[in-house]
Amino acid sequence: MKATIWHNRRCSKSRETLALLNAAGADVEVIDYLANPPSRDRLAQLYAEARLTPRQGLRKDAKAESDEAALDLMVADPATIERPLVQTAKGVRLCRPPETVHEIL
Repeated sequence: MKATIWHNRRCSKSRETLALLNAAGADVEVIDYLANPPSRDRLAQLYAEARLTPRQGLRKDAKAESDEAALDLMVADPATIERPLVQTAKGVRLCRPPETVHEIL
C-alpha cells in the first residue's frame, strides 16, 4: 500500500505515525512539509478528503477567522499546519492520535 505523510521529524506524533505506517508495510513517501509545504490548493484538497475544515487543520496555537484565512496562514507559515496528515488510497486523516492512521490502511 502506498502512503504519503506530511511529516515533521521533531514531532513525536508524526514519528509515531510514521512508525505505524512502516510497521504496516506501507510504501511511504515522506514529505517534510516545513521544507516542502503543500500548495494552498493541495491543502484545501487534503482537508476536503479528510472531511475537515482548514481551520480544524490549524495547530491549536494558530487562529484564523475563516477557512480561507486558515489556508492563507498555512501557506505563509507551514509551521501552523497540524501534523501529521496521511494520505492513502483509502483517504486522508489528520493522525492525532497516531492510531487514527489505521482507519486508512
